[in-house]
Amino acid sequence: MDKIMTLDEVASYLRVSERTVYEWASKGELPGGKLGTSWRFKRDDIEEWVSHKLSPRIHLPSSDFPSLSAILKPERTVLLHSTTKEAALNQLIDLCTDIPNLSSRAELADAVFKREQLMSTGIGLSIAVPHVRLNSIHEINVAFAVNESGIEDYDSLDNIPVRIIVLIIAGRDQHTDYIQTLSRISRLLKNPLIREQLFEAKSSAEIYKIVD
Repeated sequence: MDKIMTLDEVASYLRVSERTVYEWASKGELPGGKLGTSWRFKRDDIEEWVSHKLSPRIHLPSSDFPSLSAILKPERTVLLHSTTKEAALNQLIDLCTDIPNLSSRAELADAVFKREQLMSTGIGLSIAVPHVRLNSIHEINVAFAVNESGIEDYDSLDNIPVRIIVLIIAGRDQHTDYIQTLSRISRLLKNPLIREQLFEAKSSAEIYKIVD
């Protein structure tokens, strides 16, 4: 007979909180079932689920495109304590003022906030991906932030407060590179295990290590 695991044993095995395991199981995202009022899980099912979640996908960006770790610099990875969307975006903008050929911080800030006025970049699952393309920029730049608590005023598509913000800055003629970067980030953050690890990160260095 397969070994049966309790909710707290699964949480320990996955290195996430018991609440997270409960939410995944309740939504049917994690294989398990109730015996009476208690959740129980087959170890083989859990191991297969983890293997599937962590296995590489076949459809990858072109091999000549730089990896995310090559684009994202440690100094542009940060743990924030912002309470508003404006404050969080300004902190990310401040991390990017040394981008080669950027004419000024004002140019970048103006582009970021004008983009937000058109439509919020909160895409759901506590994630926001603000992005701009500037004439003066000739290479992809990324700033990655995890906020200590949810930002309520970000206007996310699913109305869930935003905690992960990834700012992408590209040149006007870098549409393909921008799509490749967004694809890598989307695949990374769609993994619930990665999101949970980011939410529990205690430092900027820890965030960079998870993303890298």
